[in-house]
Amino acid sequence: MRDQTKNSTVTNKLTRVLFAIYLVALCWILLLKLGVHFSYMTDRRANLIPFNGPSILTSENILNVLIFVPLGIYVAILFKGWTFRKNLLLLFLISLLIEGLQFILRIGAFDVTDVITNTLGGVIGLLLFKAISSAFGNSAKAQKLVNVVAAIGTVSMLLLLLLLKMDMLPIRYR
Repeated sequence: MRDQTKNSTVTNKLTRVLFAIYLVALCWILLLKLGVHFSYMTDRRANLIPFNGPSILTSENILNVLIFVPLGIYVAILFKGWTFRKNLLLLFLISLLIEGLQFILRIGAFDVTDVITNTLGGVIGLLLFKAISSAFGNSAKAQKLVNVVAAIGTVSMLLLLLLLKMDMLPIRYR
């Protein structure tokens, strides 16, 4: 029993560390724009009409969903005692905060479509973790799998961002 508790504590600490790294990367990507200054950053714009365009399936919308799936997974793990509604509210508020900060700090536009797609990505993450937990029969095993996948993904992402920042990739973001 003691080993199980110690194992659980280590697993939870690893999850929190990976979550913190994810949040830092998310802020660097969404708020600091990878350290790049774009010309639109001096204007404050707000789009309050959702999906205001010819297509809902744009690459930006798809990427917004994908980048928030890990947030939903982490929320499902770290706030497992919360109801789905509370988790949904947290995901919505985080998305709203990010969009609001982009507007206030003049580093992007406030876009209600982004709030919706970001929140949708988080919900997909919540449901994905629930499905993984069901497949494994318990959330502890699912959390260990998520930690392994997240650790590999985190190291890969950090390496990619480092190589990108050092101009060691064939693509440029400047």
